[in-house]
Amino acid sequence: MAADQAFNIPKNVQEGLIQYHRTASTLIERQWNLREQMLNIDLAYLREQDNTVENQRARIYNRAGDSNKIQNITIPVIKPQVRAAVAYQAAVFLTDYPILGVVSSPKYIEAAKQMQAVIEENSIRGSWTRELLLFFQDGFKYNLSAIELAWDKCTTAALDTDVTFRGGQEGKVREVIWSGNVLERWDPYNTYFDCRIDPYDIPTKGEFCGHTKLMSRTALKTFIAKLDNKITENIRPAFESPSLLNSGAGGQYGASFYLPIVNPDAIIDSRNVGYFDWDGWVGLSASTRKDGSRISYRGIYEVSIEYVRIIPSDFDLKVPARNTPQVWKLIIVNHSVIIYAERQTNAHDKIPVFFGCPSEDGLGYQTKSLATDGLPFQQTSSALMNSVMASRRRAITDRTLYDPSRVSEAHMNSSNPSAKIPVRPAAYGKPVSDAVYQFPFRDDQSGINLQEIQSLINFSNTLNGQNAARQGQFVKGNKTDGQWQSTMSNATSSDQMTALLYEAQVFTPLKEVLKLNILQYQGEASIYSPSQKKEVSVDPVLLRQAIINFKVTDGLLPSDKVISGESLKAAMQIIGTSQTLGGAYNIGPMFSYIMKSENVDLEPFQKSQGQIAYEQALGQWQMVALEAAKKGTPINTPMPLPEQFGYDPEMNDPEEAGEQELSTNQPATGGGMSNGAT
Repeated sequence: MAADQAFNIPKNVQEGLIQYHRTASTLIERQWNLREQMLNIDLAYLREQDNTVENQRARIYNRAGDSNKIQNITIPVIKPQVRAAVAYQAAVFLTDYPILGVVSSPKYIEAAKQMQAVIEENSIRGSWTRELLLFFQDGFKYNLSAIELAWDKCTTAALDTDVTFRGGQEGKVREVIWSGNVLERWDPYNTYFDCRIDPYDIPTKGEFCGHTKLMSRTALKTFIAKLDNKITENIRPAFESPSLLNSGAGGQYGASFYLPIVNPDAIIDSRNVGYFDWDGWVGLSASTRKDGSRISYRGIYEVSIEYVRIIPSDFDLKVPARNTPQVWKLIIVNHSVIIYAERQTNAHDKIPVFFGCPSEDGLGYQTKSLATDGLPFQQTSSALMNSVMASRRRAITDRTLYDPSRVSEAHMNSSNPSAKIPVRPAAYGKPVSDAVYQFPFRDDQSGINLQEIQSLINFSNTLNGQNAARQGQFVKGNKTDGQWQSTMSNATSSDQMTALLYEAQVFTPLKEVLKLNILQYQGEASIYSPSQKKEVSVDPVLLRQAIINFKVTDGLLPSDKVISGESLKAAMQIIGTSQTLGGAYNIGPMFSYIMKSENVDLEPFQKSQGQIAYEQALGQWQMVALEAAKKGTPINTPMPLPEQFGYDPEMNDPEEAGEQELSTNQPATGGGMSNGAT
């Protein structure tokens, strides 16, 4: 269908789809145990789990500027473990460039380069790295994370090549519409799905999957403007529909959107964001049309994006193959007005939402996450640490006897550690020790508690596959390369298994959908490829004819895949002293490999073909000149010049070469982009 074409669905069909959505979306309300578990994890992750009266009072006093009230300490056990696990997966999946690299046989190498250029552009414009990092983080916190892959479009601005002065503006601004694969991580608190099956089977077997997000009026207008085939007759009712957030949990269907309160010191109080009518406060709650009719706007809207696998005949939908299961995409505002409903005619025929469960063990939703496993260790070690701190405070300010005739009670009760306490006249001429006596306090347990705290943290790290080496803590003393590799191998074995699970659960099906989307929707384009350092012309026909696949992630870090540089250096020395081995191995490629393993870029130092040809010609001329000099005969051949071979010696400097490269790698025209365009 053409863009912005009115897409009419009978009212009875709309009501059926809305009722289906309400039933599906309210499932998350009944899963309060899941939301509460997520909330407990986030409270522990931010170390905001201590809600005791004493700690809350201390927090209030601290806000008021009184630092004498001491808040309890929460030892960070969960957060470093989660971040370390995320960092490992990021190193495995996100450090290669491009992300999700392609492979092919030599026959289809040109098509593979085009596919690589498209994926590079998609990953940059689609913000893949950020979304995948959040996806990994959700997985390790909750053992459940979701990410959507959809072919979408976005509008950017560009300047016309005509820079003449026009109407007070130099250069004409034009819109550039880009389409490609966009990744979006879904908020776990507000994601609902068919929980009758395993989450990683939802793309192929699930009946529904969706998420709800909050939008302001302007954000909703922008969102709707991007939609093709929207139900235009429902746009006004959508803006006038009341949000269930404003009625609280007692609404007809309940407020399904959930805003966790995890940081009481946050600048914005998330508890009130859905209840505050911002547009009404600034006088924009209503608008009058030319015909005199009025639109009543709301301050906030709940927008649900949902994929459903339905049999159209069940909803009286008059579409082709209406008795066959089909994937449809629905967009519903405030759980009451449907503004988009269209069959997904994608070649992959999947719900394009992928779920990751990094701690998969066959127990389904009962499996605990990495953060959940570390939670009791954090709580217990924090309790022990606070007992140590309480003992320290008691040792300093323990029970004291004093003579009120000699020392003021107010001064004795002062919490100021640097207070100056005057003595009364009755104490003149007498020892101060006679006026004040502090009971001695023995603290034999604190040292034991500190040892137990360290043991608990070590146990937790071991449970979650993080030993001292994994955290960058090595035993003092020199280590051989083999000892280091062995230590790190033991430290990362669980991370490798997790990476293999992610590859099977998420990335293998995601790659399939990604490729089919490109083959189905990608048109002709000129794209600048940062990895290839050139502009690539994309031919969709060639892409469809080629056999292209993706690299399979093996779970290893890039550093684990590199042959030891020390071993190669030793091999080079042996080869250099052996005539037999020197004839069997190429020293040049081995040297380049060693430098690459050390993250040294040798490209600026490589000789050009013109330089090589010039140096060969110059060497031959010098030999002829030497022979002529020995014989005393003139040289008939002129000395070769660099420009004869297209070689400029001034560009041989690595810094000059780098500057030249930057000056020539400009953004491609016609839909291409440079890496710096982001």
